[in-house]
Amino acid sequence: MAVRIVDSADVDPSAVIGDGSSIWHLAQVRDGATLGEQVVVGRGVYIGSGVTVGDRCKIQNYALVYEPATLGRGVFVGPAVVLTNDTHPRAITPEGDLKEASDWEPVGVDIEEGASIGARSVCIAPLRIGAWAMVAAGSVVTHDVPAFALVAGVPARQVGWVGHAGLRLTQDTASSWICPRSRRRYVQTGDNLSQVD
Repeated sequence: MAVRIVDSADVDPSAVIGDGSSIWHLAQVRDGATLGEQVVVGRGVYIGSGVTVGDRCKIQNYALVYEPATLGRGVFVGPAVVLTNDTHPRAITPEGDLKEASDWEPVGVDIEEGASIGARSVCIAPLRIGAWAMVAAGSVVTHDVPAFALVAGVPARQVGWVGHAGLRLTQDTASSWICPRSRRRYVQTGDNLSQVD
């Protein structure tokens, strides 16, 4: 499948773009970034140097994905989401000089397979968002999010569990949960959830 890059997009020649991917108007993909197959990069998206994006991700309009973020397969990043990379941001050094790349160490947000980050959420690096987790729109995520967790708020707190279909799970027994659509079952062990095979 052909790669589609519209004329107004700015894609560095060193970026690797997988088959079937689309990069839309005014998006910028920086040097060394790697996008998998069938990735959709919306209008005005920024993807930083060396960022890795897995197959079949959707990065919606005006999202900012700063290096060294990594996105697993099938990750959804909603409109205007920000994945930060500086724990102690400053424009200048204590001496008043403009900070350069050597004056700070970037840290990343890692998002595992199938997770979704809702519109206008901010993820404060360093942190990991587990597989198939869901961050509600407008949240500020400051801590790691377990797989299948549903988090919301400022700061984000866990408010439930979601399954592969993205729907909130209903509790079946004291330690088991079920998806109302797929009927898949999940088991809770402590603070973790996993699908029952």
